[in-house]
This record gives sequence, C-alpha cells and structure tokens, in this order.
Amino acid sequence: MNGNAAGAFESTVERFGPPRHHTGRAILAGVDGSDTAMRAAAFAFGMARREGGRLIVAFVVCHTALTTLGPAVAATVEHDTTLQLYAEIREQIRTAAEELEVPVSFLKTFGDPYTALRGTADRGQVDTVVVGASQKAGHRFAGSVATKLIKTGHWPVLVVP
Repeated sequence: MNGNAAGAFESTVERFGPPRHHTGRAILAGVDGSDTAMRAAAFAFGMARREGGRLIVAFVVCHTALTTLGPAVAATVEHDTTLQLYAEIREQIRTAAEELEVPVSFLKTFGDPYTALRGTADRGQVDTVVVGASQKAGHRFAGSVATKLIKTGHWPVLVVP
C-alpha cells in the first residue's frame, strides 16, 4: 500500500454545511451505503433541518467475512470497495448539507457498527439516533444494530424501513 492508501483507514471527521448551531437537537444517523441507511440519513437531514439542529453522520467500516480469502486479498478488496463507497457517501452528505443548510459532522470510523454508533451517540450527546432497518435474515435471530441500540436505552432510536 502507498502512503495515501494507509491514511484512508484512519478515523476522520469532516464538517459540511453552515456553522454548527449551539442550540437545537443533535441527531446521529448511521450510514453504510444500504438503501435503508440512506433513507435513514435523508430522514435525519429533514429532522435536523425542521428542528434547527445539527446532524452527525457516521460511516462505520467493519471488516467482513472476506478474511476467509486470506488477509492480503481481504484487505485489498475491502480497501478498494470501502474507499469508493466512502467517497460516494461523503459527496452525497456534503451536497445535502449545503443544499439543505444543515450543519453536519461526517465521521468515518472503524469497528463493530453497534459499538461505534453507541460511542458516537454518547460522545456527541445526541438526542436521537436514526438508523435503517436491517435487511439481513440472520438479524431476526442474533439481533440487528438497531435492536441493540434500542436496548441500550440512552436515546430514542428511529428505525427507517
């Protein structure tokens, strides 16, 4: 990997839209590129705009089952796919923040989505968490990220279908 590729896997926070309001609600939306997550982000944008709040959008990178192909293959495939997805989502969030005039902190972080979103919500002192409904069949048995966040009970959680 070159120096730029290594830096692509560092956690980052970027700010888009107008300056952050010190009043109003703080809303967290978790995004992963899925249709339900992007609908959740759109809902969270509308909520922040209507309420004069600020929005934190968290893109959480979690390592997948590709590791069974071998660490080098998995790292290369995940790296390229993740960078492309991140760039696309980042641009969509930046454009929406400017057009809707919503102050947004766009966070890229790594790890388990539940743990990352829970920590971000607590650190950001959010009033509401908005996530998309899981589309994975196995989550009916093991529990989805949304279900785990709801059970945490620290903040209201809106699950967008």
